[in-house]
Amino acid sequence: MATAALNRTGSIVRKPLVDLLDNRNVLSVICMAPAAILLLTFLTYPLGLGVWLGFTDTKIGRPGFFIGLENYISLFDDSVFWLVVFNTLLYTTVATVLKFGLGLYLALLLNNHLPFKAILRAIILLPWIVPTVLSAIAFWWIYDAQFSILSYMLQKMGLIDQYIDFLGKPNNARASLIAANVWRGIPFVAICLLAGLQTISPSLYEAAALDGATPWQRFRHVTMPMLMPILSIVLTFSVLFTFTDFQLIYAITRGGPVNSTHLMATLAFQRAIPGGQLGEGAAIATAMIPFLVAATLSSYFGLQRRKWQQGESDG
Repeated sequence: MATAALNRTGSIVRKPLVDLLDNRNVLSVICMAPAAILLLTFLTYPLGLGVWLGFTDTKIGRPGFFIGLENYISLFDDSVFWLVVFNTLLYTTVATVLKFGLGLYLALLLNNHLPFKAILRAIILLPWIVPTVLSAIAFWWIYDAQFSILSYMLQKMGLIDQYIDFLGKPNNARASLIAANVWRGIPFVAICLLAGLQTISPSLYEAAALDGATPWQRFRHVTMPMLMPILSIVLTFSVLFTFTDFQLIYAITRGGPVNSTHLMATLAFQRAIPGGQLGEGAAIATAMIPFLVAATLSSYFGLQRRKWQQGESDG
């Protein structure tokens, strides 16, 4: 890039704009500006507005006034809110554990030399590719009290005497939604962990085998330590996706029966939009932030404690 020009006397004249663009820091800011503007517009502003609304009594159709912590104090005394917190933690914990157990098993299986391995990988991805609402509608029919194909098959096999009310009883509904979430989330975990397994050098397994290590010892001392960095990241994303799940819950049960399947995201929507209490709904949504920050920090510090990338021992 030309950074100077000759004037009439033949001396070199610097162009301020060109000099400015030659500055690496200025050029970096210019290149990052579009992305920063998009983030501020579509992420930071809605988040800030939601936090502000949580401190007001805003309702649909009228502006609100600042009321401080009244929304949060009312939530503290709201039995439905605490039931929803329990539902959210139970849903996130059980679904995440099952997704990671089954996803890791599938990843280890697909990492072997199997016939039609490419086709199997494509089939496993289907639950993740299918739109969430379509998956929810399918599960809604599977769990239907009168036409459930699952109850029909179990009855024909002689395992049950009458159709199971999957979505009409609180515990059944919770288990049914967890199963639907696990079915949808396993592909994400399996493919990500499979990518991590592909980066592990086969020579490490060969050296461990020569030292007499059993398959379990190779998995424990080679696979898991090498896989832990990506596993921690995938775990964080899985927790975030599960904790904030909305479409699957709202499409299948809408939080019923008797609020037994409401999560914090669906309750926030119900209070804010159908209920018209924007301030209260925003307060519930804002109350999710500490849980999400805790999950993210746990993963971050878990990675910082381990030093595989630098070849160091555990700190």
